[in-house]
Order: sequence, then C-alpha cells, then structure tokens
Amino acid sequence: MEALLSAIASDLVSRALSMVIQRCGRSKAEETEKNLQRLQRVLLRIKASVEEAERRWITNQAMLRQLDMLRQGMYQGNYMLDTFRYRGHSDDNEVSGGRLVVLPRFSSTKLFFPLPVSDNVKKLEKMLYSLETLMCDMQEFVVFLEGYPRICRQPYSTYLILDKVMFGRQMEMETVLNFLLRPEAIGDGNPGVLPIVGMTRVGKSTLVEHVCLDERVRRHFSSIVIFTGGDLGAGNMAALRGSGVIKHQDVTAASYGRSLVVIELDEDMEEETWTRLYSSAASAMEHGSKIIVTSRSEKIASFGTAQALRLKHLPEEAYWYFFKTLAFGSTNPDDQPKLASLCMEIAATQKSSFMGANILGDVMRANQNAQFWHRLLQCLREIISKHILLFGEHPTYLAQKGHPIHMCLLSRAQQHVTICKIYQDRSLKHIVPKLSLHDIYTGCATDQAKFRMVAWRSSIPPYYTYLGNCTTHTGRCSMISKKRPHQMRVS
Repeated sequence: MEALLSAIASDLVSRALSMVIQRCGRSKAEETEKNLQRLQRVLLRIKASVEEAERRWITNQAMLRQLDMLRQGMYQGNYMLDTFRYRGHSDDNEVSGGRLVVLPRFSSTKLFFPLPVSDNVKKLEKMLYSLETLMCDMQEFVVFLEGYPRICRQPYSTYLILDKVMFGRQMEMETVLNFLLRPEAIGDGNPGVLPIVGMTRVGKSTLVEHVCLDERVRRHFSSIVIFTGGDLGAGNMAALRGSGVIKHQDVTAASYGRSLVVIELDEDMEEETWTRLYSSAASAMEHGSKIIVTSRSEKIASFGTAQALRLKHLPEEAYWYFFKTLAFGSTNPDDQPKLASLCMEIAATQKSSFMGANILGDVMRANQNAQFWHRLLQCLREIISKHILLFGEHPTYLAQKGHPIHMCLLSRAQQHVTICKIYQDRSLKHIVPKLSLHDIYTGCATDQAKFRMVAWRSSIPPYYTYLGNCTTHTGRCSMISKKRPHQMRVS
C-alpha cells in the first residue's frame, strides 16, 4: 500500500512539475512574441526616419553620423527579427554555423531559434531596448530634417533602388566628399592626398566613381582625371597628362582651375616613385587640387596627407538586408518563410561578397523554388568545405587572390567547372561572351573543354564587366579527396 501511495505521489509531483514547466514555456514564448511585435514596430519607425532622411540633402556631419547610426540599428534589428522569424522553417535538422542543431518550436506562432533559447531571448531584449533608446534620442534629428531640402527621386521599389545604387557606403562617401570639398590652408600649395585601402572587389573603384559623379565635386573641380597603375612607371605627372581617363572637364571660372587626380594602383608603388610623382603633381596642379590613391596594399596609407580610408566588407546584418532584397526582388520574404530560412543560410556562405550577392541574387530571384534553393545551398556548402580542406581558405578569398575555383553544377552531377581566373577586361577590345555564371550555376554550361564566361555585370557605375576563364571536366569532382574533412565551419 505504501509503495502504491508513493508511486501515486511521485506521479502527481511529476505531472505538477510538467504543468509548471509548460506554463513557464508558454509564458516565455508569449513574452518573446510580444517583444518581436514591439521590435517590428520600432523598426518601422526607424525605417521611416531613414527613408525620410535619405530624401534630404544633408550637409551637417553630425546629422550624417546620426543617420548612419539609424541605418546600422535598422540592419541589426532586421537581422534579429528575421532570425526569429525564419530560422528553422526549412528542415527540422538545420545546419547553422557549421554544426548540426535541432530547432525547437515554442508556440503555435511558429517562433524558431537555435539553442540555447535564453541567450537569444536576452539578445532580443537587449536589441529592443537599444533601438527604443536610439529612437528616443533621435527626436531632435527628425525635427532638424525639415530644414534640409528634398532630393527628387522616382518611386522605385526597394529592390530596384538597391539594384541601381551603391549600397552600404554612405558614410565612406561622405568622408571622401568632406576631404575633397574642404578648403586647403592658404599657405599650403601642395595637393591633399587621401589613400583608400581595401582588398580586391570590395568597392574602391565604385566608391571613387560615385564621388566623381557627385555634382558638388564636379562644380568644385575643373577637371577629374583617373590614372591606372600601368601609367605610373615614370613617376612624372607631366609625362602622364595624355594617358589618363578624363572623367570631367569644365573651363568655367567657378572651379578656379582646381583638379582632382585619381590614381588606381593594382600593386604596391615604391616610395621613391611616389615622391617623384607627388613632387611633379604639386608643381603642376593649382592650389586646392586633390589626389585620391586606391590600392589593396596598406603601404599607400603613408602617402596620405589625410587619414587613410579603409574599406571593409559589410557587417553581417547589413549584408543580409542587401542579399535578401536581391534574392526576393519584389516578392515579400514573410510570405515564404521556408525560402527566407534557406536565403539566410545561403547569404551566410558568401562572406559579405558584393559579387556573390549579385550573382546568387540573380540566380535565386529567377528560381524562387525551395527545392532549387536547397540544392544550391548544398552545392555551396560542398564547394566551401572542399576548398577549406584542400586550400585552407574560403573560395571567396581564394578568388580574390586569383586562385582557381572549382564548382559542381546543379543539374549535371557528372560535370564540373573550374574557374581558372576572374578578371576585369579594362581594354574592352574583346567580344563579351554570351555564357554567364548564372548559366553555369543552373547547369546550362557549354560542352567545350575551355571557354570564357561573364561572371558579373555591375548595374551601377563604373559598370564593370567581370569575365572568367573556365575549363570543364566530367566524372567525379577532381577536388574530392580520400580524406574526409574534420568538423569545420563552412558558412
């Protein structure tokens, strides 16, 4: 009898504890859902403020820094919201950050997020508090916006805007403009020099091109000339006058003969060569003229009269905002949470590459199918893991160094493509091939053993076209090794 009573009591205690745990879980899920709704509302307010500010011609540097804070808050908040919304909608067992995790369900509202839950909830609460505080601190900013003139723009969708404008470089753009338009000291006749440093295809030329197209810069300088590394061996500005590309020329008196010279270096420049070039430029250029030097090398930072501007890849949150918009186009990711979940995983594989976002965004936008996106994700993970195993680096970084990249086609399991080199044809003398990287991803590649293809055509200035030399081979992928990769992060 005592054993029976003990078993009944134990069962009652167990059930009571189970009920308490379930109620706590439901209560926590309801609280999380309310916080997500609050986050969504504050993000709408921030987005409205950012869009209104971007329609204004803001000249105050402090206001521009506040606007950048709003943008970064918007990207981070959207990333957090999408993580809670979309993670786990693809499969029950989802790979996140290179490890297998089980994504649990906490309520009927289908809120999913990786373990541990408490950390994510705390991050959500911290993010919500930070953004609400940010909006409260921006009340004066919103009032001051009314004092700046509007910029006329066509009512395009977000996708069309991001497809046609430079994304994520607003503060860098303002830094360069501030350097160029700032008057030089009266007694200093030497031109100011701004070095811009960044790895390959991070956006140096794009940033400079947009600066050169700015009306304020064109009114300020009578001429804008761009020189590339191959033109600079002599280190003499007078000898280079006929070799540069003239981007702008105005003989009106408003600019007083000031000139802007842009020097794009592919490799390093010897300090002795730079000294001769700068001395020659100082004697040939009028007071108030400026020089911009771009390079992948940190060595050019010492050439500057101003602090070097270092371009880096976009933060993960901003890159996700950019990638999601390109991948979904005019469709709403909220209507397709499974696709959105896959999109987050695919975006994480690209290491914030602008070229990767544009190439994959085009492929995904044209094939908004969960099965296709899932195959694409598996293919990308396989490619990444094999490159890390064999070469020790992510293929994005290898491609930037000119290293061959191996790909497996989505629809042709026994055919593989090696992209030997991706390059920009500056001469524009060659016929641009019809075959694109989009075709290779979707399995429509040529049967030729060797061929050229278009890796990417930029839709924004300077409208670069990147080409690739490729080879095809059949059978098992040549990268496959007998060794099995150890556990590693592939995203």
